[in-house]
Amino acid sequence: MLPSVQENAPVRYFTFFYLYFMQGVPSGFALTALANFLTGQNVSPAAIGAFASAVGIPWVVQLGWGPLIDRFSSSSEGPYKRWVVFTQLLAFGASLLLLIVKEPSQQMGLLAALFFTHSLFASVQDASVDAMAISLVEDREKGRVNGFMRGGLLLGISFGAAGLSYLLHAYGFAVATGAMSAVLLLFTLLFMATPLYSQKAPGPTLQVQPGSTPAFRLVFTRLLRRLLGRESISVFGLVFLSYLCFSLFARSLSFHLIKSLGWSDQQLSLFQGSWGAAITLAVVLGGGYLADRVHLKRMYYITITVLAVFLVLFNGYLLGHSGEGWVKSGLVFWGLADPLFSVSSFPLLMAICDKRIAGSQFTAYMALINLSDVIGSFLCGWLLQVIFPPVIGLTAGFLLLVVVVSQLLVQVRKPTQTLESG
Repeated sequence: MLPSVQENAPVRYFTFFYLYFMQGVPSGFALTALANFLTGQNVSPAAIGAFASAVGIPWVVQLGWGPLIDRFSSSSEGPYKRWVVFTQLLAFGASLLLLIVKEPSQQMGLLAALFFTHSLFASVQDASVDAMAISLVEDREKGRVNGFMRGGLLLGISFGAAGLSYLLHAYGFAVATGAMSAVLLLFTLLFMATPLYSQKAPGPTLQVQPGSTPAFRLVFTRLLRRLLGRESISVFGLVFLSYLCFSLFARSLSFHLIKSLGWSDQQLSLFQGSWGAAITLAVVLGGGYLADRVHLKRMYYITITVLAVFLVLFNGYLLGHSGEGWVKSGLVFWGLADPLFSVSSFPLLMAICDKRIAGSQFTAYMALINLSDVIGSFLCGWLLQVIFPPVIGLTAGFLLLVVVVSQLLVQVRKPTQTLESG
């Protein structure tokens, strides 16, 4: 029998790594490879924005999955495992349905509907994996585990963006979709064979014990109380705004590179998905290790500030310049910085979660983050029809910088208690 997730650290890290890799592959395929491909096929920005929104909407409604999986989390295999396996199998089946699409640019409605279906199942899987992580992982290790989770997501997105973009252009949509489905099936079978905890000595870190099924009313009451708490609003409000600004920037940048600067959609997808993957992974894992040892809020604010300054400077450069070397350098930095922000913010969000409703509260945060991305994608699709792309990114950067500096000034004048790791 394989070592259990709870008792073996390498197994634990690898398990959460590939569970997030599975989430990243369809995301990279849909939102990078396909979105860039559709742009190159002269599909309108509004239609592409609507497609990206359809892919993201199920990740918003996952807000409702948390109480459900918390209510029925216990099983003989370990907390949340049945949810993860069941929804992974459904997501695999949904990915196979994509094979009925023959011409993506001519079947946008069908394409969006099928990816919506896949995302619906994947969003429940994501909520279950997050709740499982909070239940199985000690606070002192949450930064490192988040690093592996984010690293898996990053490499999954890279594979979906670069690898599946290559297959899409070289062999067609069906082959790319088949490869994605094969990856999902492989890791689903691996997870099914991996025990969560030792049969000999189930560990005390499991927060949800067999038979402990709180009533829905109690789950929702606790959830609302935690979400509307002062600490939650202060920490998460800035995270929400950050991801909204990042979404506006990322969508406008891809459009600008393809339509204004003449990059091919395949060139952009390959570059976004292939460059520096090992370096980026090292940075993300290092960031997770650092998050376990550094003042969480300090790292959180430093990262947001640096990213806001980058958005202002990089988009300011794009207003009047198009040097390929500088543009690629900016893309490389963004590939490193955006995942690092997740590694610095997610452990903080986990730390303020009530472990009695781990799935509900953290899933609510993730759903609202996904809502920010959906809003950004939809807004950007319309804004691109009337505004020069770098202006969108520049405005987002200024907005984020003003808000984070204002919040820091408030904290300097009235110090508040901050969280430290482990």
